[in-house]
This record gives sequence, C-alpha cells and structure tokens, in this order.
Amino acid sequence: MTPSNPDPDFDSDRAPGPEHGGGVPPGEGPPAEGGMSEAGPRNDPPKGWGKGPLIVIAVLTLLVVVGLVGYAVMVHD
Repeated sequence: MTPSNPDPDFDSDRAPGPEHGGGVPPGEGPPAEGGMSEAGPRNDPPKGWGKGPLIVIAVLTLLVVVGLVGYAVMVHD
C-alpha cells in the first residue's frame, strides 16, 4: 500500500528547493547573522542615567520626605 498524497494539487516535479524537498537552495537565503556588517548598534549607548532625570527624582523625593515630616509633626501635636 502506498501512502496517499495529502495535497493532490502538489506536483513534486515542480517543487522548489534541492531534491524537491521544499528547502531554499544555498545562496538564495538571507546572509547569516555574522555576515551583515550593518547589524547592531552603530556606537555604544550612554550608560547610566542622565543628570536631568536624577535631579527630578531627587527633588520629588525631597518633597515627599518634607511632606511626610510635616504631616508627622502636625499629627503629633
């Protein structure tokens, strides 16, 4: 008994790829990861936080601490 073809419209003589297996012949696919010279970052990104965001966080933290101390003093009286 021969296995039946699940796709009767498939013509194995005209199938793409080597030996009609459906693969991509060598040289017709995209280059390997190491073969792309323009891949990856162009320069090293800056490390750490900028001065602006750190100043904003410090000011907000100081305001919260002052508010909590003021609330504690007000409740204690």
